[in-house]
Amino acid sequence: MQQIGVSNLVRGTTFFQHAGVSIVYVFMPILAQNLTTSIFEVGLTIASFFLAQILSSMYFGRISDVKGKRLIFIRIGFIGCAVMFGMHYVADNSFYLLLVRLGAGITSGMMVPAMLAYTYESGKDKSKVASIISFHALGWLAGIVAAGIANNEKTIFLISAGLFLAGLAFTARLPSYTIVREHGATKHVIAKNKFLFLSLLLRHIGATSVWTILPLVLTQTLGAKLYEVSIVYVANTAAAFILMNMMGTKIMTKNITKFKIGVGLTTFVFAGMAVMTEWWMAIPSMALVGVTWAFLYIGGSIHLMENNPKSTSTGVFNSTIAISNVIGPVIAGTIAFYYNYVSVMYFAVAICIVAFVVSLKVKK
Repeated sequence: MQQIGVSNLVRGTTFFQHAGVSIVYVFMPILAQNLTTSIFEVGLTIASFFLAQILSSMYFGRISDVKGKRLIFIRIGFIGCAVMFGMHYVADNSFYLLLVRLGAGITSGMMVPAMLAYTYESGKDKSKVASIISFHALGWLAGIVAAGIANNEKTIFLISAGLFLAGLAFTARLPSYTIVREHGATKHVIAKNKFLFLSLLLRHIGATSVWTILPLVLTQTLGAKLYEVSIVYVANTAAAFILMNMMGTKIMTKNITKFKIGVGLTTFVFAGMAVMTEWWMAIPSMALVGVTWAFLYIGGSIHLMENNPKSTSTGVFNSTIAISNVIGPVIAGTIAFYYNYVSVMYFAVAICIVAFVVSLKVKK
């Protein structure tokens, strides 16, 4: 019974962690644009979060392994996120918004690798790990829905702070495990897993380039209403949640094979989006995105934790995703400016094919 209780506590902590981030993610471009007329400043503000998260995840992930501690970084991260995401409410100019976005990136990056490592280490039954991580996707689903219900770019920041405080409350009951200190230089982890990180980087650059222009395609080109856009995105997170829950008991494929499947299937997602003529045609493609994300995130992160210092390797894993979140939008904007939206989809197809070829070089 005690083990079941701990698993549910970790599920709750994971849920509130990602719900707090995702509810802000939806409205951030709108808030940034309200505070400045410069599209450059909007891009800088959005990119600042991911740049800070990159450095924070790599640094604190490494420190978490060296110190052999997880909960302290998780709890400080929740407190910091509650403060920094809540401070978005009082950011009344672009400079203050930039500062709080940097702070939010640092505090969220601090707890992500430690949380993943704690999740892996908390269960004697490793089949439960995928089920627990699935609450990452459920949190994103709840955050997106909550943002739509709130429908106010100021109120959602207070809700976000409340979600992080709720997550902090869950951590108060989490047990502190005796963890063997893991030593392994970040450069060594990157070198050892270079093909995995490179294929993840390429795949996610393609994905984030599409996510940059997809809302515009749906609303401006295909005439979707805002609630219809929400339906499209919910298909993504719902599919990811369902499949992640099946990973531990129903889908017994090797983790690195799951990762390769996730990267390869992504190609078909953007090929389908390239030929859309109605907004609802994006729903099956986004559901497939959820499937690919479940495969590559579960497969990639667990493979790394099984074969490397856990928090260090997952810190690099999440930093790689954050790097893609910086590069992808720049490429999308450039391609869309000189060509058109559909060209971005074709770019994503091409780069995902390259990513899959690279992933085949990853050793089992």
